[in-house]
Amino acid sequence: METSDSVKKMVKEKYGQIALQSYSENAGSCCGAGGCGTVDYTVFSDDYSQLDGYNPDADLALGCGIPTEFAHIREGYTVVDLGSGAGNDAFVARKLVGPEGRVIGIDMTEAMIEKAHINTKKLGFTNMDFRLGDIENMPVEDNYADVVISNCVLNLVPDKNKAFSEIFRILKPGAHFSISDVVLEGTLPPAIESAAVMYAGCISGALQKEDYMAIIDRTGFKEAAIQKEKPIQVPDSILREYLSDGELEEFKKSGASIISITVFGKKPS
Repeated sequence: METSDSVKKMVKEKYGQIALQSYSENAGSCCGAGGCGTVDYTVFSDDYSQLDGYNPDADLALGCGIPTEFAHIREGYTVVDLGSGAGNDAFVARKLVGPEGRVIGIDMTEAMIEKAHINTKKLGFTNMDFRLGDIENMPVEDNYADVVISNCVLNLVPDKNKAFSEIFRILKPGAHFSISDVVLEGTLPPAIESAAVMYAGCISGALQKEDYMAIIDRTGFKEAAIQKEKPIQVPDSILREYLSDGELEEFKKSGASIISITVFGKKPS
């Protein structure tokens, strides 16, 4: 059984490796960072290249949705991006808030923060800040953000109740979040559930969809709703790293599914 600290250490190490790769290196390798025999992080990702504010230097082919698509971000807003990585979603959000707004990125991986700072400096933006920090204990003051976004990150956080409690804390009264994440319907095979590398690949750490939504409700958010939903197909070649042919066939017949959702929730006024 992985402890909270060991999970965080493993995730930091894996995403530290990814931070050192370009989009083409990460997307072009057979199974993402680390080469064959690991997880293909790119099976989750969406195409950002046509979005205003897109910065190719910040796109590492990660994520499982486009949370800014449904985030109702307006000019002048303050946006906090959780698990901001090299800044892919943050740069899109920065275009939406304009020069009078502000975007704060939070990430626990030093290499990602460094890469985001380099990308920001290249563009000369002064209304963006990337902070090293833990989503379970964010370096952000109370009632600060107009919108919180996150892309395929909360599934990596061991204490999701604490994570949503922190989101509630930093949002202004009446403000909201738009989060893309991975959830499950049905039961994963034990070999997948126990594989640490599959946790870093956003699978083992995923909750059942109804449990995920229940945390949002218990935290006190209102108007919680799934804005977008799509199935994620993990290639058999990856699943066979953990499952026998018989176990793989049984998993497919079980009807269990891995799903990307983009979900909305609002802090009461």
